[in-house]
Amino acid sequence: MKLSVVIPIMNEAESIKPLFDALLTSLDGIDHEIILVDDGSTDSTVAEIERYSTPNSRLVVLNKNYGQTTAMSAGIDQSNGELIATMDGDLQNDPADIPMMIRHLESKRLDVVAGRRVGRQDGMILRKIPSKIANAIIRNMTNVHIHDYGCTLKVFKRDVARNLGLYGELHRFIPVLVQLYGARMEEVDVRHHARKFGKSKYGIGRTLKVLSDLLFMVFFQKYAQKPMHLFGSLGFITLFIGTGIDAYLLALKILGQKIGGRPLLSLGVILTVIGIQLITTGFIAEFIMRTYYESQNKKPYIIRQIVDKTK
Repeated sequence: MKLSVVIPIMNEAESIKPLFDALLTSLDGIDHEIILVDDGSTDSTVAEIERYSTPNSRLVVLNKNYGQTTAMSAGIDQSNGELIATMDGDLQNDPADIPMMIRHLESKRLDVVAGRRVGRQDGMILRKIPSKIANAIIRNMTNVHIHDYGCTLKVFKRDVARNLGLYGELHRFIPVLVQLYGARMEEVDVRHHARKFGKSKYGIGRTLKVLSDLLFMVFFQKYAQKPMHLFGSLGFITLFIGTGIDAYLLALKILGQKIGGRPLLSLGVILTVIGIQLITTGFIAEFIMRTYYESQNKKPYIIRQIVDKTK
């Protein structure tokens, strides 16, 4: 099968029929399957999908609302296509862009093509401005230069999509995960439509979650295979400062000065203890990292190709 289209969906009953119509029109001539993952809908979404489903479509119903990332991961796990496209189910992404993205991926020999929403049809205050700020922060902190991290419309080669490690709410950071995988990725302009039915599931309250996930992604990007480099460095710096303060105060004590009431003494002791704890945390993180790879027979590398002329 050429293509699997994975669509996480929740409470989008009114969008189902036009969504199927748009998919069937846009993907005509492409051997494909449509996988809709219901992420705990409380309206008639499931019934509408069953009503309008086609022979090449599949419905995956999760037992509760897990979030878009988990729903997307569930759909990818169920896919059979050589290529996997992901998109939202609210009709704001346009399925007509998928064939163009496939041609771009194949002509440039890429692993991933990410959509960049042109003329975005969302509210300025609650959606566009926070999104621009978030995109700029993520871009600068991760050094992955994608303009639109929030666009769900993407096309992947199957091996890349299945090895991204999507957990929690990391779908916004898929470009970073793609870079960590070592895949070749480019961004193309795609259309974006105003929401016709229902209401958006996103709001300004997601900002803190994005920032929390960003801190994890920066750590994962730089130190996933060498956590001691972070914790050890911070630990030795803190320990050096703490022991330096303690040595200074000890010298004053030997010279006969009183140091018991000095705040500097507390600071020195605290920094010394924190330094030891950070170094210990580094050791523990190293053991966890090694256990993660060795217990599952994982490798800390991915081979793209082997050219063997010895045979």
